[in-house]
Amino acid sequence: MHPLVQLAKETIEKYVVDGKAVKAPSEPSPEMKEKAGVFVSLKKKGELRGCIGTFSPTEENVAQEIIRNAVSAATQDPRFPPVRPSELNEIDYSVDVLSPPEKVKGRKGLDPKRYGVIVSSGRRRGLLLPDLEGVDTVDEQLSIACMKAGISSSEEFEIMRFEVKRYK
Repeated sequence: MHPLVQLAKETIEKYVVDGKAVKAPSEPSPEMKEKAGVFVSLKKKGELRGCIGTFSPTEENVAQEIIRNAVSAATQDPRFPPVRPSELNEIDYSVDVLSPPEKVKGRKGLDPKRYGVIVSSGRRRGLLLPDLEGVDTVDEQLSIACMKAGISSSEEFEIMRFEVKRYK
């Protein structure tokens, strides 16, 4: 298991069982020392069980981003009840480390397998990670991101794209 995924797993297990967060590793791997947005995703029997993240860094390094977002993915994703200790052995973890987002003019520069998207209109913002099962077209990707942001199909919105390094 990759060290980033191991950190997410250990964080969630400790928090769900003891109610306490882990400390960042004293000797972090090189990837953990970087600053980047991070998403932590949980799946149970192949189905999404939680996913929370940041599209730009909010902590001092990737290790801290993972710890914060892992706890949130397990306990604060509004789509799911908090993870219970009895579920821990059924959960698969993944960690996505995001590249800095870049503005895109129109749909031509998008590819749902390669790029995630951030759509925004005013203060509303929606993000969809790349390479998600069942999201095969740019239109599907933008539609889901807009729905998450509460942006209607008739509104104008800005598009940003980003790439991820996905660790499982």
